[in-house]
Amino acid sequence: MADGYTGKVLRVDLTSEKIATEPINREWAKRFIGGKGLGARYLFEELKPGVDPLSSDNVLMIWTGPLVGTMVPLTSRYVVITKSPQTGTFLDSYAGGYFGPELKYAGFDGVIIKGKASKPVYLWIKDGKPEIRDAKNLWGKDNFKTEALIRKETGESHARVASTGPAGEKLSLIAGVTSDLTRNAGRGGGGAVFGSKNLKAIACRGTMGVEVPNIDEFVKMSKEMLLKDVVENPDHAGSITDGTPIIVDMSQNAAILPTRDWSSGEFEGSAEINSDAIKTRVLVRRKACMGCGLACGSWSKARKGMFKGASTEGPEYETIGLSGSNCGIKSIEAIIKFAEECDKLGLDTMSAGSVTAFAMDLYERKILTKKDTGGLDLKFGNEEAFAKMPAMIASREHIGDALADGSKRAARKIGKGAEKLVIESKGSEYPAYDPRGSIGMALAYATSDRGADHNRAWPVAQDAYGSGDPWNPDGKAAICVEDNTRTSVKWSFIFCDFYAVSFKNMAKYYTAVTGAPADEESLRSIGKRVWNLTRAFNAREGFTRKDDNLPERMEKEPLQSGKTKGKAVPRADFEKMLSEYYKLWNWDDQGRPTKQTLQEAGLGDIVGKLPYLK
Repeated sequence: MADGYTGKVLRVDLTSEKIATEPINREWAKRFIGGKGLGARYLFEELKPGVDPLSSDNVLMIWTGPLVGTMVPLTSRYVVITKSPQTGTFLDSYAGGYFGPELKYAGFDGVIIKGKASKPVYLWIKDGKPEIRDAKNLWGKDNFKTEALIRKETGESHARVASTGPAGEKLSLIAGVTSDLTRNAGRGGGGAVFGSKNLKAIACRGTMGVEVPNIDEFVKMSKEMLLKDVVENPDHAGSITDGTPIIVDMSQNAAILPTRDWSSGEFEGSAEINSDAIKTRVLVRRKACMGCGLACGSWSKARKGMFKGASTEGPEYETIGLSGSNCGIKSIEAIIKFAEECDKLGLDTMSAGSVTAFAMDLYERKILTKKDTGGLDLKFGNEEAFAKMPAMIASREHIGDALADGSKRAARKIGKGAEKLVIESKGSEYPAYDPRGSIGMALAYATSDRGADHNRAWPVAQDAYGSGDPWNPDGKAAICVEDNTRTSVKWSFIFCDFYAVSFKNMAKYYTAVTGAPADEESLRSIGKRVWNLTRAFNAREGFTRKDDNLPERMEKEPLQSGKTKGKAVPRADFEKMLSEYYKLWNWDDQGRPTKQTLQEAGLGDIVGKLPYLK
């Protein structure tokens, strides 16, 4: 069918080494689109409640969407979907680049993987023909070498590879899945799920293309919307040349830039790690995903100093905030080195930066010593020690063994009061926006379906960065509900994070590619359906109101300077926002979708599969 889908799903059982191709569930595709939504519906159906995420019973999926591989702007993405070993929640983790479109061109909308291989393997897919291959020579290799070796072995110089590095092989719960060398589906521990299944990589090469109903009209519309909705869109001002590092200055000015393990919202070295520092000191060239007209990425290289020669894509804002200012690092070159090591070893830069800052804080407080750090003087700002942390974490050496599983578990293992210092929700480290200067972000982090996250709701844009009141709890729940609804649709199409795409234009794209009618109302219904589904998945796993948490420091440790001086997140305000949020979603007082809510959302077929409703 000429509707953007390949119509095929690849199913792999690594235990039995059986491979099968099956038709995509067309009814689910209509109701959930693709990406996050469709993957969530398959995962809910395929995964039994209570499964250990690192056991052979967990289900690992890669999904695309109907727009992926077409000319629709900013849709060259894929999503890793599984049960998170870091948070125990539903997990959807995204990456751009070229792997997503290539999987479509190789003949599949999605891949579903179960079981565990008896030895290291990788999955090779070429033009609809999949096979399981021996990965003994790849095991222990970093992601850069893995991609090169797979291309050499397959004889396909343009093969696209999504792999786990040494961190994932050692089951680090902050290990991601890396493709195109520097593109990472980083959050939640997807790389550890690869490792737990003895799956080193998924590689593909395809020439099969994607069909749409009317190619001439589609090309015309895509060109027009690329110009009007992306290049000329005022919401993207500056992003074409600067990318997300522009947020460094925005956060510094708002005094919400995480600094020295969340002890401050201002960093005296912010000018050394911002967008201007990248452009004037390390930028080599602009970089874009396949077919992208925004080109928010950059290739950067350290030209001098102890890290001369280190290079990476970006670094983007979250990496800068969490492994830069939050570690007291004033050198963009040092951050590039840290990111390069994370890419090679397969670590999420956000969590890796966060756990490094956490370890530095513990070292400064003398809870950790050089005996724990393998001799490293792990003080804030020590660039040399900082740059060695990814290798220590990935190899699980010294304190890296505890940090490899994230700050929450590390704190439990370390003790001595470390538990009171952790900044996380459901085990996932906070992104780089301090909610003491944007109270709505406390709610956004607490209620995200995959643990602390800024891509489900971003109220900071309307208050700390906008004209709203950052400390007034009124209306913050409504902002989060609206963002949850919109992003659930956005991630089901798998639009880029950086694309401020409207419901109206998503509907236009959907109709142009699938031939099916759509409007804002129908897409909003899908967004509500998807958000209720992932919430129901987490409720089935036992998550309740107590898990929508606020870290103690956010409540009891006010910030000390700038616009946010003296500000914290009052518990009463947080609880008020949380109750209002549940009410707006029509959930029960534990934050669980009710039977009526699920039925109204078009999820009546899962009601009988939720023990808490019985």
